[in-house]
Amino acid sequence: MATKEFPLVPEDVAPVKTKYRTICTQIPTPKSVGLLKRLRDLEPRSMGGQPPIVWDHGQGFTISDAYGNTWLDFSSGVLVTSSGHGHPKIVKAIADMANQGMYHSYCFVTEIRVKLVEKITAMLPAPLKRVFLLTTGSEATECCIKLARTKGQQVGGEKKNIIVSFENGFHGRSMGAQLAGGSAALKSWLGGEHPEFVQVPFPEGFRQEDTSFDVFVKTLAERGVNPDDVCGVMGETFQGCNATLMPADYAQKIRAWCDEHKAVMISDEVQAGFGRTGKPFGFSHLGVVPDLVACGKSISGGMPVSAVLGTEELMSMYGPGEMTSTHSANPVCSAAALANLEVVESEGLIENTAKLAPVLADGCERITKASGGKIGRWASTGLVGALQFTKPGTTDPDPEPAWQLVHRAVQQGVMLFAPVGIGGCAVKICPPLLINEEGLREGLEVLEKIATDL
Repeated sequence: MATKEFPLVPEDVAPVKTKYRTICTQIPTPKSVGLLKRLRDLEPRSMGGQPPIVWDHGQGFTISDAYGNTWLDFSSGVLVTSSGHGHPKIVKAIADMANQGMYHSYCFVTEIRVKLVEKITAMLPAPLKRVFLLTTGSEATECCIKLARTKGQQVGGEKKNIIVSFENGFHGRSMGAQLAGGSAALKSWLGGEHPEFVQVPFPEGFRQEDTSFDVFVKTLAERGVNPDDVCGVMGETFQGCNATLMPADYAQKIRAWCDEHKAVMISDEVQAGFGRTGKPFGFSHLGVVPDLVACGKSISGGMPVSAVLGTEELMSMYGPGEMTSTHSANPVCSAAALANLEVVESEGLIENTAKLAPVLADGCERITKASGGKIGRWASTGLVGALQFTKPGTTDPDPEPAWQLVHRAVQQGVMLFAPVGIGGCAVKICPPLLINEEGLREGLEVLEKIATDL
């Protein structure tokens, strides 16, 4: 579903001046409107869905334009900038590698690639062992689908090609990723039925109240799926439109089911990985280890890097040159990713996330109460929160107040990205992992006041 477009007409807003926020112009800033209109005239309409702010520079957990305004960043560029903006160690790593004249290497070996792969593999629980560096989250999830289907053909022939994923799930915007996704709206352009991609309800306890694994088994039976024809089960640790972790017992039963039916268990950790949940990976909470893990977003803190993490068996099925990517392990991006992971470790950002998780949870609950029933469900895990706006007493999405919350938050110095998920009803709160308690509480208080006014 397309999000509502933000207007490019400057509005008078109350000035803001705090330690972390400054709003001193109309929003959008009149001087920026020309730039914003140029892009709307030249780019696809799909690129015009975010609040009309021209980002210029950032520092830590704030982002600024060139006109004197500064926002508390509650977006992390959609869960990307885990180490914040402008971190000196990451900036230096990028500059040093670029100054070497090494800004592309295809699949030729570089020392920085070796160091990054070693760093990531050191974080992995057995039997995860190998790392395949890529560029985008969609590329990583597509690779996981490819590997699962390849393995399926090896053990069960051509008929073992079904990927089971979850309703309302999101795995990216390329064709395979959208086929695996759980949104009918994102697949309408693909046309027809695609029986090799089957979705079951995600056990999130709101739209799907029964969170037992029986629903998984029953749904496959209802859709005529032979379990032995399933080559892989792919699920997000928490869904992008939500922030509710898959129940541990459910995940453990998926693990056992995949083992029984020789299917590959795939965890989409593009949003959850590298500390966002308060542990290294989302599956770290669940008492399971998947066979494949798709990672992206916060792995590098901002540069385009993704990865597939996998077992020796799965990652060795393709021979030399059969599974590559032109920009895989780009040296500048690899340098940024290595520096980012070192910052996450040395500055205790995962520990900071776990410490602040109760503050975010309390804030989400307070915002929900202040909304007077407009928010039908809130959830948070680590430093990601989700507020789902629904029509009172139902689970039906209500996108207008969600859009209004984002619109007014940006006018008051709290940066959010446009509502996402089912019907565009979910507002996500996901600040950089280095945010302090003072900044987090300030932003949450702003959102609580806006929710009251809605």
